Amino acid sequence: MRECDRSFKRVRLSTATGLRLQVKYAEAEAMDRQMLKLNGTVLGKGHPDTLTNMNNLAIALEKQGKYAEAEAMHRQTLKLRETVLGKDHPDTLASMNNLSVALRLQGKYAEAEAMHTRAL
Repeated sequence: MRECDRSFKRVRLSTATGLRLQVKYAEAEAMDRQMLKLNGTVLGKGHPDTLTNMNNLAIALEKQGKYAEAEAMHRQTLKLRETVLGKDHPDTLASMNNLSVALRLQGKYAEAEAMHTRAL
């Protein structure tokens, strides 16, 4: 990947992060979706940057109360991270925790607890 492409990606990632920090979750979601599509095409579905985009999108969805969609994205991210990074990688463990939060927000307490325990 060329340096200008990497710089462009960093700017877009920073913009999406800034939008989340400003509580502009719908705009962050749109930016995260664009980044996910771009990274998925250019870097591939299993690339760590793509997995980070998936995680960020799931969080943006969660913050908007789109819990079922966030849960699905967290599950997909976790599955890929387990495959690509391994079950004990810090990012994989973070995905387990993030999924447990999404489950808890939906009142799926037993499943949330099980996932949280698995992350420990």
